[in-house]
Amino acid sequence: MYFLAKILLRFLVLLFIIKKVTSRVEFTNFKCITVDKDMVEFEQCALKAVNRTYKYITAKIKLPTLPITRAKVNFGLYKRLNGYKPFLYNQTINGCNFLRHQKASPVAKYFYDIFKEVSNINHSCPYNHDIVLDKLSTDIINYHSTKVLSYPEGDYMLESHWILNDKPSAIVQVYLSLS
Repeated sequence: MYFLAKILLRFLVLLFIIKKVTSRVEFTNFKCITVDKDMVEFEQCALKAVNRTYKYITAKIKLPTLPITRAKVNFGLYKRLNGYKPFLYNQTINGCNFLRHQKASPVAKYFYDIFKEVSNINHSCPYNHDIVLDKLSTDIINYHSTKVLSYPEGDYMLESHWILNDKPSAIVQVYLSLS
């Protein structure tokens, strides 16, 4: 009886330790590339480190040609394995339709849920204003990449190509490390 209780206690301690071990996301780079200056200008595109553990992304995108009535977004998730290779997702969505019917694309909704609270991309087309992404922290991404949908450890890049009013306009790349 004593032996069984001892094994059960060790098992419970092991379960507690395993539950406490969680992954951690860290931004490593953030790039904003303008393809068509008549459509998109990046006024701000920055990865800021407040301290060793707290980093966030901020971007302000000016749209010189307004209104934006058609928007397509191609996004892909890449994992670093001797260069960045496609990993799980590569999708093109109609941004205007997606914002009206988010349940139609669960993968796009997963990524949209990461930045929707810190962005003003919250309504359907037409867009008559600049786009702002304000302080997207690793805490939000950490929650989504460990609790909502678990990813294996490694270095990742989320790349998105923005096509506004049927013109390729911008490329945004977010590099992060999951450990």
